Amino acid sequence: MKVAVGVSESFDPVEAFAEACAGARRSLGGARCDLALAFASPQHLAHGKWILSTIHDELSPRNLIGCGAGGVVGGGREIEEGAGAVVWAASMPGARVDVHHLEIVAAEGGREPGGVAARELDGEGAAELDASALGEALIVLADPYTFPTELLLRRLNDERPGLPVIGGLASAGAAGSGTLFAGGEVLGGGAVACSLGGLSVLPCVSQGAAPVGPEMTITAAEGNVISELASKPAVERLGEAIASLDPRDQALAAEGLLLGIVIDENRPEYRRGDFLVRPIIGADREAGTIAVGERVRVGQTVRMHVRDGASADEDLRSVLRLQAEVLGSSPPAGALLFTCNGRGSHMFDVPDHDASAIQDAFGIPAAGFFCAGEIGPVGGRNFLHGFTATIALLAESR
Repeated sequence: MKVAVGVSESFDPVEAFAEACAGARRSLGGARCDLALAFASPQHLAHGKWILSTIHDELSPRNLIGCGAGGVVGGGREIEEGAGAVVWAASMPGARVDVHHLEIVAAEGGREPGGVAARELDGEGAAELDASALGEALIVLADPYTFPTELLLRRLNDERPGLPVIGGLASAGAAGSGTLFAGGEVLGGGAVACSLGGLSVLPCVSQGAAPVGPEMTITAAEGNVISELASKPAVERLGEAIASLDPRDQALAAEGLLLGIVIDENRPEYRRGDFLVRPIIGADREAGTIAVGERVRVGQTVRMHVRDGASADEDLRSVLRLQAEVLGSSPPAGALLFTCNGRGSHMFDVPDHDASAIQDAFGIPAAGFFCAGEIGPVGGRNFLHGFTATIALLAESR
């Protein structure tokens, strides 16, 4: 298995993707390209058909997906502004690769989503999504305005528990042009997905936050509103917990307090990656309740989290270190990185932070883009995140 990455900052879209493909092709060393992912900055999106023709002419990928990106990542660099073109290419002998265009299906007699259909690129029409045929991992790039990503994730969590779904929401578009690429098509909506089988795809999710204070049990809640924590009004209990923090963590909590929710409670103790981190979006001091950005239930364990550049750096490197221990002496061949457009220079004092962290951990070809939302699993279930870096490490099947 070989993975290669090509990057260009040329302002001409055809030249940019020709350069990126040439770089990837050289690194593949004559190996066949079984899968390519392309990420294009807003300056290039109006020329989507030319971009795809160039990629097929230069690289001849058997499968291709991609999207518009507010910033691109490749070759250890993060290009947050200006023109950027990135091509990630993989030769995966023996692997099973299938590309789909996912579309929403309206419910009968209503406007609410009824389901998801998968349209094969070489066929007519669309068929109801068959979750059982999606291989061992799924890479998803979705349009944030036309596709309900969370609906897809809920369905896959129910129908294919344990299937890792990794990806992100397209973060750039151009007037009159589609935001997604699949095969030779430029698509104006929905999502594109690539299912993978016959190889190892290891997900890494770094939510960029550090746990602080004590663990607490939800003792009364409805929907996304928590009424009681540890048998006290939620606002009162949170106030006590914040008062117990050191001055630095209190300052970070004042800037924006987060709540981590344990998803998989079948563990003797909970570590940083066991919490689904969500913002506290409201508080009613009179009622003593707090609202969080996720549905909760009585009995779940929660813990306060805070976020800054230092905690985000520590979290990402910890996640990568754990995966390196799992892989042992067999490093991955390459990686895909889906990082929030609120990270990068907005969060870190050093350039190319997330890309450099992957390079430091594994020294492998990696590429991706800055997303409007990131997809990845926590506690064995897939979620849509914010301010997160989700990574797919690809390796030979073990």
